[in-house]
Amino acid sequence: MFKKILVANRGEIAVRAFRAAYETGAKTVAVYPYEDRNSVHRLKADEAYEIKAEGSPVRAYLSVDEIIRVAKESGADAIYPGYGFLSENPDLANAARENGIAFVGPAAEILELAGDKVNAKAAAIRAKVPVLASTESSDDVAKLEKESDKIGFPLYVKAVAGGGGRGMRKVEQKADLKQALEAAMQEASSAFGDPRVFLEQAVIRPRHIEVQILADLEGNVMHLLERDCSIQRRNQKVVEIAPAPHLEEALRQQLFKDAIAFATEIGYQNAGTVEFLIETEGPNTGKHVFIEMNPRIQVEHTVTEEVTDVDLVQSQLRIAAGQTLEDLGLRQEDIKPHGFAIQCRITTEDPAAGFRPDTGMITTYRSPGGAGIRLDGGTVTTGAEVSPHFDSLLVKLITRGRDFRSAVERTRRALAEFRIRGVATNINFLQAVLDDETFASGELSTHFIDERPELMQARVSQDRGTKVLQWLAEVTVNKPFGSRDGKSDPALKLPDVDLGTSAPSGTKQLLAELGPEKFAAWMREQNRVLVTDTTFRDAHQSLLATRVRSKDLIAAAPYVARMTPQLLSIEAWGGATYDVALRFLGEDPWERLEALRAQLPNICIQMLLRGRNTVGYTPYPTEVTDAFIKEAASTGVDIFRIFDALNDVEQMAPAIKAVREHTGAVAEVGLSYTGNFLDPNENLYTLDYWLNLAESVVSAGAHVLAIKDMAGLLRPKAAATLVGALREKFELPVHLHTHDTAGGQLATLLAAVDAGVDAVDVASAPMAGTTSQPSASGLVAALANTERDTEITLESVTNLEPYWEAVRKVYAPFESGLPGPTGRVYRHEIPGGQLSNLRQQAIALGLGDRFELVEEMYSEANRILGRPPKVTPSSKVVGDLALHLVAVDANPAEFEANPQKFDIPDSVIGFMAGELGDLPGGWPEPFRSKVLEGKKPDIAIKPITTEDAAGISSSESSVRRRTLNKLLFPAPTKEFERMRTTYGKLTNVPTVDYLYGLEPETEHVVELRKGLQLFVGLEAISEADAKGFRTVMAKLNGQLRPVTVRDHSISSVESTAEKADPANPSHAAAPFTGVVTPKVEVGQSVSAGQPIASIEAMKMEASIAAPISGKIVRLGVAGPTPVEGGDLIAVIE
Repeated sequence: MFKKILVANRGEIAVRAFRAAYETGAKTVAVYPYEDRNSVHRLKADEAYEIKAEGSPVRAYLSVDEIIRVAKESGADAIYPGYGFLSENPDLANAARENGIAFVGPAAEILELAGDKVNAKAAAIRAKVPVLASTESSDDVAKLEKESDKIGFPLYVKAVAGGGGRGMRKVEQKADLKQALEAAMQEASSAFGDPRVFLEQAVIRPRHIEVQILADLEGNVMHLLERDCSIQRRNQKVVEIAPAPHLEEALRQQLFKDAIAFATEIGYQNAGTVEFLIETEGPNTGKHVFIEMNPRIQVEHTVTEEVTDVDLVQSQLRIAAGQTLEDLGLRQEDIKPHGFAIQCRITTEDPAAGFRPDTGMITTYRSPGGAGIRLDGGTVTTGAEVSPHFDSLLVKLITRGRDFRSAVERTRRALAEFRIRGVATNINFLQAVLDDETFASGELSTHFIDERPELMQARVSQDRGTKVLQWLAEVTVNKPFGSRDGKSDPALKLPDVDLGTSAPSGTKQLLAELGPEKFAAWMREQNRVLVTDTTFRDAHQSLLATRVRSKDLIAAAPYVARMTPQLLSIEAWGGATYDVALRFLGEDPWERLEALRAQLPNICIQMLLRGRNTVGYTPYPTEVTDAFIKEAASTGVDIFRIFDALNDVEQMAPAIKAVREHTGAVAEVGLSYTGNFLDPNENLYTLDYWLNLAESVVSAGAHVLAIKDMAGLLRPKAAATLVGALREKFELPVHLHTHDTAGGQLATLLAAVDAGVDAVDVASAPMAGTTSQPSASGLVAALANTERDTEITLESVTNLEPYWEAVRKVYAPFESGLPGPTGRVYRHEIPGGQLSNLRQQAIALGLGDRFELVEEMYSEANRILGRPPKVTPSSKVVGDLALHLVAVDANPAEFEANPQKFDIPDSVIGFMAGELGDLPGGWPEPFRSKVLEGKKPDIAIKPITTEDAAGISSSESSVRRRTLNKLLFPAPTKEFERMRTTYGKLTNVPTVDYLYGLEPETEHVVELRKGLQLFVGLEAISEADAKGFRTVMAKLNGQLRPVTVRDHSISSVESTAEKADPANPSHAAAPFTGVVTPKVEVGQSVSAGQPIASIEAMKMEASIAAPISGKIVRLGVAGPTPVEGGDLIAVIE
């Protein structure tokens, strides 16, 4: 037996050979180029030597001289080639023989014969084995194009020295032949050092069956059963099975006979594979043909080992050392299959990106185990770097079962156990293949994958832990909201309430029992003041820029349901919360509503609806309004507070109608209050105006009348007068909403109560006051023990105040409200929610220290624009103009007189064109005409596409919601989808961690769902590299996990390659990481689809095509250049 064996290969086959050598008692030698120095195979050998070659590191493994040099230097007495690289190259076998070194494989002459597919075919004919029609081999494209007519199409281009699907292309028509020949030749030359190819007749729908051959040096030949390798993609095997399922026994025996006949004919030695195609369709069904012999070990030799109990690699070594089959204890009659074995190749090929090989560092590796599981790997460990230079194979999964079905089930289980993070893998694709019932039945062909394009859209691993950790690491490094400063989880402040008990019945059950009309009548009949809690929406919109996350709202909801079941409703959805959830929080607003509904089973949920705008800023077609309201009602909304920014009933009517016709919910319609009708000089928003508006609202079908006082302008006397008049004139209940900007709105609520108001809005005390609503505890205490007692105890209201106080502290970075009340609101009339946000806008524009001027300009803008009611979106128009006037230092009078001399905000132009409807007091002329002079803004309601119409009427709620999100807020929806794709679902991350990141020596817990938790810890943060990236070493569920994060406070000092602009059709980009070689020169004309460069990665060759026709004006690469995916290759004009 050999004393020292050099393995002229890398990765898993090298490791496999080392293991076999160890068992024979031999020492082992590894070779590696510099770029592969961290590969596991180097560490597994007793000795390891660097090999070198000009060009790419792959060339080092293809250098016969370097392999022989190391073999001599190390004193190796045998060379084991494995598969790929030099395994079929007769030059290595010759060189080894000339230097007195054994070559583990057939002799050079046999390699030349068997490895040359054309010569092999001639041998098959001599052995009376059926073959396919083919041409002579050549590297002359023109010659092969001419000879293709003799073969006919479809046909295969095959590399003479090929293997593993490299250098092989299927060609359906002659027009595609030239490009396929060029690509196959280049790939074959790079992978095997031989560019020659030949053409071969294609079988229509074949099974690919190969027979494992073992032959000793004395001419004894045997087979070790067959393998089914039909599951292929781009002629590369994906899944292999032994033995082949559902193969007729007579055909199986004929395959064995033909394989042995062929091997005997050529005098084969050592291990090899004779490959056949079996037709499954057409007149030749069931017939087989020889296609090639692989004179080496195969990647899939493992499944044969599992079902025959024969160690093929060790057998190779012993045969090369002179042992016979008999010495090995191998007799043909003893070879019987034991069950079934399946091999899956786990690679870094990304199915979602056209199987582009991915590169990068493996941050996590967890493998399957247990009965019937075998893993052959050589490049996959946590922290390993996946290089673009070599094969994309990470590990081979081999499973065994007593029958084919049990082997399939075991493979499914094993695939599900894998956790590989840091690089993309094909595991989800393999899972889809194994889940296919046709596969499980064993009815296979090489077209299996092509016939099932849905396999490419297989469910991708959610990778939730990695995504959440990425977010936490980025926040930890960049601290976008400052430091934690001892902030704690608000949930610690929740009161001691038994959530195991059911919530008492409340208005939700009452509404279901009575229906909306009788429910409204019930509201009117109540002597007690009904209360709506706005803490879940308008309060944090007005104080904290709507940034309170679902997690903190949902945490409080079950407590509110049990402690204050007397509430009329909880305002929890709609308005700005929808936009902000998508745009800033990475949350789906529908998921928030659904979760709140589940935690508030007994109290009506109320939302704010902007008429036919729904929750958007512009009007939508009626079908969108209808779909939105139906979806909202079915998800959990019980009361729709409907309003229009300009009090235009026509804009509200479609929403009112939709609520009445399509839901069992309450249509509460708001009068958007502004002005002061007590002022004798008020000539527009008089008491008659409000009563006439209310009459129109009632006629439109309102169940409840609401006074929506957005700026807190409704004085106590005015409240009493208006409420009294509304109750006297109409039989509907009256609901009052106000903001406490000036600090006196509790008096307004009490005046309204004395006048008979049926319901009022308040917020929990820590979230009340100034731009928010009046305090809930203030109202409850004021009415306690009176005839209009709310019937809510002060204790139940105040017990939740510590929680909301803690919540407000956590969200301190978003505090944009007033430090105290301001009476200036009576002049500028800025709504509460806008006043806080406008201050932040002013700061962002550098106008923070001139905010009083902004307030003054808001007042002027309000006057210039015709004194509209100011509520989103009309308030935004007024605010935009106010900020513009301050920014350009304009005189309001001059702007009003000559607006055409100024740049005018787009929102103002659209507003003047009637985009939001008609003004209550008519249009301000001649200002309006001057603004619109020479402009033709398109304010028509745009019809939705057929696709979107189908989306909003889909039977699946997820499709309806996704379509509505896209229609209402296209840009925020894209940002939401980006957040979900990048960071996953962050809803359950504790807010302190979400906003401020991780703390050292602290275990952070993230509950992904009930019963599934992540335990996260921070270990260390590295110094920034030249590109400004830091490595955050974290622990995830007790395992170290490195996370790379860009530190945005650092400017990168290292130049990076220019990236192609995906939106620019003249830019040609690298499709993936690899080495690009340009095929064109600057100034050369090209046509769309013409190859302009080639890219090589992981032994895969591909062309980069011109995206458009034109002239090459610039090249991003010169000569063979390493690139990353997305790098600019060429600019074409």
